[in-house]
Amino acid sequence: MIPLRDANPTRRTPVVTIGILAACVVAWAWELGLLASGGDASLDAFVTAWGVVPAELLKAWGAGQVVSQETATLITSQFLHGGWLHLLGNMLYLWIFANNVEDRLGRPGFLLFYLAGGVAAALAQVAVDPTSTIPTIGASGAIAATLGAYVVFYPRARITSLVFLGFFYQLIDVPAVLVLGFWFVLQVIDGLTSMGMVESNSGGVAIFAHIGGFLAGASVARLLVARGLGSGRPRAPASVG
Repeated sequence: MIPLRDANPTRRTPVVTIGILAACVVAWAWELGLLASGGDASLDAFVTAWGVVPAELLKAWGAGQVVSQETATLITSQFLHGGWLHLLGNMLYLWIFANNVEDRLGRPGFLLFYLAGGVAAALAQVAVDPTSTIPTIGASGAIAATLGAYVVFYPRARITSLVFLGFFYQLIDVPAVLVLGFWFVLQVIDGLTSMGMVESNSGGVAIFAHIGGFLAGASVARLLVARGLGSGRPRAPASVG
């Protein structure tokens, strides 16, 4: 099931969402430039320097270096990607779901929420595999937090999704709670099946960053709803995510 768009109008242009998307594309272009000019070694060095390396992060914090480049990677890693599919998949989910959460929280509030969600997601991955020397990169954790908030704020929003049935496919409108609930269940299954597996030098998908980000985003959204915050003003039709 691949979401393609939602029927959830926003009141204003999602400036922060567009800015994040643009920043990820620019960072990806920079990565491609490094690959073209310096080869794999140059790109690997850049990703290692600005991605979250759990072992290095905890080593720096253990030495009292809280304000350090290693800490900064909790933010910078959110804008780096490991391939075209990684980038395009993340940007699709960002474009569909983030604009409504931004509309609900306001631009400054959403930016803070997004970055904090990405940090929480990265720390979840660090907690699960603290000795890993493989850098974690990607917007997936922050986007997962956004998905968690979306499903709390708009559980019945209709999401047009591409559903594969064997060799056939069909476009259907599905409630957000089913689309994103299905996505989360898949992450949990993948996370459970990956536990105890030997780390590979080639890396892989940071599943627990997805899980941690989603739970963090949903928890914050529930807290805001319970306190009557982040309710937004009545929406007037504008654009469709």
